[in-house]
Amino acid sequence: MAIRKACAAWEGNLEQGQGTMSLGTGGLEAPYSFTSRFEDGSGTNPEELIGAAHAGCFSMALAHELGEAGHPPVRVATTAKVHLEKSSDGFVIPKIELETEADVPGVDDATFQRIAQAAKQGCPVSKVLSAADISLNARLLSGH
Repeated sequence: MAIRKACAAWEGNLEQGQGTMSLGTGGLEAPYSFTSRFEDGSGTNPEELIGAAHAGCFSMALAHELGEAGHPPVRVATTAKVHLEKSSDGFVIPKIELETEADVPGVDDATFQRIAQAAKQGCPVSKVLSAADISLNARLLSGH
């Protein structure tokens, strides 16, 4: 099976330091900092990368499940909103909101919703992030 790799380097202390995160394939290298993670500073943060991974994995899982059910999608687009909150134990990710839109000719909404929920349950990234409350809002753009 595949082993995927990502790297991060951090220089300096937490509040004044800065770092770079990169994907092993070289497809992404992005700066991150205290302000990009905990405030509105420029750059990325671990939670955005988790969100991108989750949205990408779910979109592929949904496309697969729809195809297996005889309803291949034209397009699936997903956004993941990863909530980072301070708790008494430090920072936690208690919730992830998946919002997806799919153009799937020939499927009714009830079938689409059932398949979307199954894709959420089967998505490997959903499984690894299951300590968070993962919600799904799935919208069918075309159907019957």
